[in-house]
Amino acid sequence: MQHTDKEYEAELDRLRQRLLFMGAEVERNFGTAIDALRQMNPMLAQRVIEADKEIDALEVELDELSLTILARRQPVASDLRFITSTFRLVTDLERSADMAVNICERVKELAALAQPIPTSRNLIYMGELAQGQMHDALDAFVTSNVHKAESVKQRDAMVDSLYAQLFPELIAQMVGNPQRAEAATRQQSIGKCIERIADHATNIAETVIFMVQGRDVRHFHAEKASTN
Repeated sequence: MQHTDKEYEAELDRLRQRLLFMGAEVERNFGTAIDALRQMNPMLAQRVIEADKEIDALEVELDELSLTILARRQPVASDLRFITSTFRLVTDLERSADMAVNICERVKELAALAQPIPTSRNLIYMGELAQGQMHDALDAFVTSNVHKAESVKQRDAMVDSLYAQLFPELIAQMVGNPQRAEAATRQQSIGKCIERIADHATNIAETVIFMVQGRDVRHFHAEKASTN
C-alpha cells in the first residue's frame, strides 16, 4: 500500500531495501561457509570471517532506522507489524551470520589438523538443507508468502534429525583412534552451528507469518528450543 506521505513511504522503502540487502549478505556468507566446509578451504572460510563486519554494521543501521520510524511516525496496523518484525528479523540474521563465522573458524582448524577425518556426509547435507530453509524464509519475506514460510517451519525437523545422528557417527569415527577426537569435536561444533542457523531460518519464517497475518506461531518452536 502506498502512503500519501511520500517521505514516510521512502523511509519504509529504505528499511525494506536495507533489510533485503542484509538477508542477501547473510545468505551469501552462509553459502560460502558451506562451500568452505565441503572443500575444506581455509581461504573461503577467512572470506566469511572478514565479511562479518559488514553484517554487524547493517544490524546497527537497521535498528536505528526502525527506531527512528517508530519515534517519528508512530505507525499502526501492518506498518507497525512490519517495523516490529524488522527487529526480530535483524536479530535472527545477525546470529545466523555469527554461526557462519563459527563454522568457518572450525573449518580453518580442521584444515590445519594432522589427524583429519572425512567430512560427514550428514554434515554437508544438513548444511544444504539449512541453506534451503534460509533462502526460502527470505523469499517468503520478499513475497509475503505464508505458504512458503510454513514449509520452512516444517522442514526444520529434518535438520534436527540429521543433527541427532551426527554425534554417534562421529563417536564411531573415534573408536580405535582417539587421535581423531579433535577433528570429530570440531565437526560436532559445526553441526550445532548449522542446526542453529536452521532454527533462525525457522524464526524468520514465523516472523513472516506474523508480519503478513498478525498471527503469532512461535509457541511450538519456543517449546522445542527450550528443550535443547
